[in-house]
Amino acid sequence: MQAFHNDDSWSMKNVQGSPLLFAILTVCLLSGVTGSLSSAHRGGLSQQAEAVRSGQKPGAVTFLDVARAAGFTVSNVWGGRDAQKYIVEVKGSGLAFFDYDLDGWLDVYLTNGVRFEETYTSDTAPTSRLYRNNRDGTFTDVTARAGVARTGWGTGVCVGDYDNDGWDDLFCTYWGHNVLFRNNGDGTFADVTRKSGLYDERVRWGTGATFLDYDRDGLLDLFVGNFVDLDITKVAKPGERGGCMWHDRPVVCGPRGLPPMTNLLYHNSGNGTFTDVSEKAGILKPGPRYSITPVSQDFDNDGWPDIYVAVDSMPSLLFHNNHDGTFSEIALVAGCAYNEEGREQAGMGLAVGDFNADGWLDIFKTHFQDDTPVLYQNNGDGAFTDVTFAAGMGSLNKYVGWGAGFTDYDNDGRPDIFFVTGHVYPGFEKDNLDTFRSPRIVLRNQGNSKFLDVSAQSGPGVTQRFSSRGSAYGDYDNDGDRDVLVLNMNDPPSLLRNDGGNQNASITVKLIGTRCNRTAIGARVRVVTGSHAQIGEITSGGSVMSQSDLRLQFGLGKAPVADVLEVRWPTTQKVDSFPRIAAGQILTIKEGSGIIKTEKYTGTPSAIDSR
Repeated sequence: MQAFHNDDSWSMKNVQGSPLLFAILTVCLLSGVTGSLSSAHRGGLSQQAEAVRSGQKPGAVTFLDVARAAGFTVSNVWGGRDAQKYIVEVKGSGLAFFDYDLDGWLDVYLTNGVRFEETYTSDTAPTSRLYRNNRDGTFTDVTARAGVARTGWGTGVCVGDYDNDGWDDLFCTYWGHNVLFRNNGDGTFADVTRKSGLYDERVRWGTGATFLDYDRDGLLDLFVGNFVDLDITKVAKPGERGGCMWHDRPVVCGPRGLPPMTNLLYHNSGNGTFTDVSEKAGILKPGPRYSITPVSQDFDNDGWPDIYVAVDSMPSLLFHNNHDGTFSEIALVAGCAYNEEGREQAGMGLAVGDFNADGWLDIFKTHFQDDTPVLYQNNGDGAFTDVTFAAGMGSLNKYVGWGAGFTDYDNDGRPDIFFVTGHVYPGFEKDNLDTFRSPRIVLRNQGNSKFLDVSAQSGPGVTQRFSSRGSAYGDYDNDGDRDVLVLNMNDPPSLLRNDGGNQNASITVKLIGTRCNRTAIGARVRVVTGSHAQIGEITSGGSVMSQSDLRLQFGLGKAPVADVLEVRWPTTQKVDSFPRIAAGQILTIKEGSGIIKTEKYTGTPSAIDSR
């Protein structure tokens, strides 16, 4: 394995927090807590004390589901409503926030499925859907005009401009055959799967996917995760064998006991086609896995994109980029294949972000019921440490976790965690209403490497119950705070509007590559306010088989300006620096040209102090 090293220009010391004893004593003084120091340490800061410390009242930021009013009324279709025979009926799928028409407003793509027991006509068949943002809080269904309607088991989605024509394209995975939609730039898409070389005659169960430029040639390559080699004619019925039981009840079989599949890496040839380089690049060496969600980011700060894959019921994967067109799988030695007990977990969703502001990207991964999610802290030396319990997440084992994101929902400059939940066995709903349809989880970053569960105070959009899967994060109304889009199994989606997050200031950054790929995937942005520094990378895919806003948003608290904004472009590694960036705006930065456009947020309350 090549030694990991730190690019000093991008390494930052964590200047947040205070000594533990001081924090504990502060909690006691502010909230009147009594008891031993050990109990205070286990419980972390109380919600009341944290609110006083941050200057925010509990529940100051809430989420409201405005999906119906926004025009999202069509229900998702996925497998049997009350009972299922096969594992594909319970896994679900993802969705996307992306600006397909380049008008500066996030549009929405929704995957969809079918039911084995139903037959359809061309008029009744469920399809994937594309909705155009009307810029007034509502959306219009443009599926038919755009040419993206497909019927089948549509599982995942990622976005990127693979042909560098300036328009973001759409890659969709299926249990069946994946589809690459080329954005024509006129509101329509063309299916170029066969023309691009991505069509495979073999039936695969594609899950998450991510565009990345692994060789830094300015062209987006493609990594595709695959799950189970599913042949329903060879699968046992629920309850027929050991792997088809859960809590002494018959359930669908799998994934254990079913054959896993290998992941795939495609190299962009630069002429509109891709070449399968999975074996040559070392992607096949770990063997088949039950892969769910991959994400590509630069985990070791060496300027080259790595790949992390959340894997179900098997060790997760970390592919380290060797800088020569190959990867080495290092998750075991890097400490992010298993949890701290050495157990593989049912990896579902992924979020990547620098939660402790030390300049290194950390990993959050969701899992099945009776297991906690995992938070891997990046040590900055090529390894990770499982800090789940130390961060206050040790009790989060009640629900099945799915799509996740590091998202600074209150714009205080510290990335919080939002993830969605939902069980996979509807047959249990009558026995356990509390966990089949379950709430969303909001974990507030307290700035001391601990998180506080504020879900109950985060509004009806969080406490409402669905069996959810994919989630995407972005500012759909351009008002300066991050909203959430959620796919709900066999229900309409949820559009969770953030109310109150923009009481603090923020800036949003859209990047356009010229020498690098046009979507600027892999570009890293660093924002410094006073002594506090934040980083973010433009990323394709993530959450659970989903795509979030390709713009980066940085909370600034009450600061009127960001002192410095830096962009490291992925192909050249050149760093552009922009001083004194005013809060409350969306910046468009073009490689080689600098800031080419600024636009104020819509209806943003003043969050800037009078200094």
